[in-house]
Formats: sequence, structure tokens, C-alpha cells
Amino acid sequence: MTSTQTIIIGIDAGTSVIKAVAFDLSGRQIATASVRNRYTTGDNGSATQSLDQTWLDCASALRGLGEKVADLASCTAAIAVTGQGDGTWLVGHGNMPVADAWLWLDARAAPTVTSLAGGTQNRARFEATGTGLNTCQQGAQLAHMDRFTPDLLDRAEAALHCKDWLYLNLTGVRATDPSEASFTFGNFRTRQYDAVVIDALGLDHRRGLLPEIIDGSEISHPLTSEAAKACGLLAGTPVCLGYVDMVMTALGAGVRSDARNAACSTIGSTGVHLRAKSVADVQLNREGTGYVIALPIPGIVTQVQTNMGATINIDWILEVAAYLMAEAGKPASHADLIARIDGWFAESRPGAVLYHPYISEAGERGPFVNANARAGFTGLSMRHGFPDLLRSVVEGLGLATRDCYAAMGTMPEELRLTGGATRSLALRRSLSAAVNAPIRQSRREETGAAGVAMMAAVAVGVYSSMDDCIADWVTPLLGDPETPDANEAHRFDRLFSAYTDVRQAMAPAWDKLAEAATTSPVGA
Repeated sequence: MTSTQTIIIGIDAGTSVIKAVAFDLSGRQIATASVRNRYTTGDNGSATQSLDQTWLDCASALRGLGEKVADLASCTAAIAVTGQGDGTWLVGHGNMPVADAWLWLDARAAPTVTSLAGGTQNRARFEATGTGLNTCQQGAQLAHMDRFTPDLLDRAEAALHCKDWLYLNLTGVRATDPSEASFTFGNFRTRQYDAVVIDALGLDHRRGLLPEIIDGSEISHPLTSEAAKACGLLAGTPVCLGYVDMVMTALGAGVRSDARNAACSTIGSTGVHLRAKSVADVQLNREGTGYVIALPIPGIVTQVQTNMGATINIDWILEVAAYLMAEAGKPASHADLIARIDGWFAESRPGAVLYHPYISEAGERGPFVNANARAGFTGLSMRHGFPDLLRSVVEGLGLATRDCYAAMGTMPEELRLTGGATRSLALRRSLSAAVNAPIRQSRREETGAAGVAMMAAVAVGVYSSMDDCIADWVTPLLGDPETPDANEAHRFDRLFSAYTDVRQAMAPAWDKLAEAATTSPVGA
């Protein structure tokens, strides 16, 4: 690294957008460029994405960044890449795509998941990975392909993830990182592949598809001449393979700071709740759900539970409001209604209305898995109006957050937050009261890209350790602690007891509703 190389580029290839973000060596964000991602869904539950187009879009984002940052190529000290987790990106001879990628959204492996989850080896698989089996994961998807479309795997030479595919195009190296490798096919204690897990998935004979595991905070590979030309950068620039985007976002948002482990929730369309822990402190739940995902810090992992739906619940109730207002001749935009959330919340009365935020048609996945789970209000009476319903939806996100952290052990001592919805004071106060802990909101704009850029900063020697990098890149951007109201925390204790009682009692009813929905009408 020379004195003129003062920029690190973080690439975050999400499900809907690929972002390329430039940071200076102390973590200040300089510029960002993005390209909209494209994927296709089918009636059979498929969700697929073109490998070739994804690489072209990544290169386009990097060229766009070069248009915003003067002399980007000569100033770049390193590049790092993260991306959407799970999914299956198959490459064959000559590193050519075998077929479009199966994304984490793809549901075709559901029958195989059901079969594997009922097998005698599934608990042993869970004890090694710390991760519940679901249709998102490459392990389940490969097992399904092996059963029903084995020709795909016969033509493949490597099973990659999104970021691994981009790394291959940037460097020519087939590899994956310790986080995805261990929660899918390995052991979170060793960060290596595990024979017990591979055998439980029935994939011993496909072991050759699993790529080398490399840690991007220690190892980099040079940008190839071909990739450099496509991206507008210099050949030989070090490229680092990041961990999966979920933990990169948490790292950038403060899941660890001051060399201490913390908790971090990302409140977006889905809710992602993570606790950084030493390996010895991981508590695996009886239900066998959630993830254990390594951090790029020796001996430290994140334990994770994810809600299928978070802010989409708020979007739903605002859409109802928008429809009724339009019918009354008073149309309002979504942005107008978002701006009114805190005001409606203030008009409502703290009461005993519960809302279970399972509005996604895919049901729920954390801390329990039930594809038939559905949202609902409990405790309504004539005295409740729209502000009370809105309050219960917002508070329902707080209760769902608590449900997830409860599945991982005790409540966190402090909760760090990221995601656009956390700008709402009502939501922040509900989250704080629900877990009865202070919250601190990250002011970092692009947390995922920052998290992976931090790995590059350590890899190329800007910092000697990740904790040293965190001290500059993360801690100064954490807002002041917002402490919970004691009376509200006590009320949430009572609400949570009822919340869990209702969701456990509703499971048989959800199944009956799902069955009724698939029954053909008589005489149709």
C-alpha cells in the first residue's frame, strides 16, 4: 500500500441492489454508487437470478463509483465484497454458470427440508452448525437438486454464494468464507466443514462441490487484468472476500464495540436480531431454529434469529389507511403516512391489544418456524380506534424482537439498531421497553459495505485487529443511549407473557386456516 492509496471499496450485493461504497482509511464514507438487482420468481416457488448479469451489474456499480471519486483506481488500497446469504450459485467448467442462481427466497426445497428435518441426524446437524434447516440454505437446496435435478449438480464443479461468485469474477479464485461455510455445511466452533453435517444432508457424494474456505480479514487475492478493465480499477489491487452480509451489517452497526460483545437489530422489511458471543456462550434452543454465524474476530460468533416480516407489517396497516382515506376523497402518499406514525402513536392509549406480526405469506421463521403462521390482533374492543391498532402493530415488532432474543438466552444489556424504520421514536421506544435495555442507533449510512470494508482494512494492515478498526469506524457513529421507560418495560413484561401464550395456542388454528384456504369452493 502506497501513501496515495487512501480508499477502501466495500461492495454489498444485496437481493435488490448492488452497492459500491468508497471509504477513507479512517472509515469516513466518501461516495456510493448502486445498480438495481433483478431476479425472477415463478409459480412453483422459484426465485432465480442470472449469474452473468449480477457480475455485469457489480462491474457497473464500480464504474459508477469511479465517476464520483477522482482517481479512484490509483487511490484504492483494497476492495472487499459481501452479499446476500444462502442460495446456490453453481459454476462449472471454465467457471461458467451452470444455471441461474437459486436465491434465498427460493422455496422449492420445502419438501426436502421437511424430510431432512424429520431425520434422525438433524439434531446432530443443528448442534454442529447452530443453524435451523430451511429452504433458504444452500445445503437444503443442493439436497433437493440432488434428488430431483441431479444433472445440474453433475455439470457443476463448485457451489458458491453470491459474494463468492463476485469474488471469483474479481480474482479468478473459487472460495467461500468461514461464516457461510460453517452455518451451512460445517461447525461454528471450528469454522470448517463437518462430515456429520454433510452426511445429515445426504451430500457425501457431492463433497467436491464445496469450495476452499478463506478468511478475508487475513487473505486477499489480486484483482485480475480482465476484472480491472471491466470495473475501471487497477490490476493487482488486493481483493478480500467478506463474510455474509447479515453479519457485515451488524459489524458496521455496532454488534461489538470497545472489545465487548453487544446485540444488534436491523429493522427493515424483515427483522434480523444478532448477539455477538464467545463460542462457549452460545445457547442452542430446543426448537432447533436460528443461525450461528462467525464474525471476523477469533472465537467470536453471532447468534441470530430472524423475523420473516418487520416493517412490512407497518406498510400493510398504512396501506389500509391509504385505501380508506382515498375512498373518503382524501388521498395520502405512503411517505405522508409514514410521517404521521409517531403522531398516531402519541394519540393512542397504552392498552392490552396484541398484534402478532406474521403478515408475510411465508409465515414465520424466528424464533419458531411455521409457514402457516399469520398475523392477528388480540384483545380488541369497541373503544379501540386506528391509532390503537397502529400502536399494537409497532409494539408487535418490539414483542417479536424480544421473542427472538429470548430464544438466544437472556435479554441484551444494550441494543444497537440500524434500518430506516428506527428513525421512528415510537418504534425505538417500543424496542427499548420490550427488551428492557438502552438502545443506541447507528448513524452509519451503509453498514453492510462498511462492515466488509473493515475486513479489508485489517487484511491490508491499516489496523492490526478488528477491535482497533471498530474503535474508529463504528464506536464514534453510535448515538447516545436511549433508556427504557420503567413503567413501559413493566407493561411489556405482561404483554410478552400473553404474546407467547397466544402464538403457541394459535398454531392449530393456523393449520386449519391454511387447509381451508386450499379447499376448492363447492359448486364453483
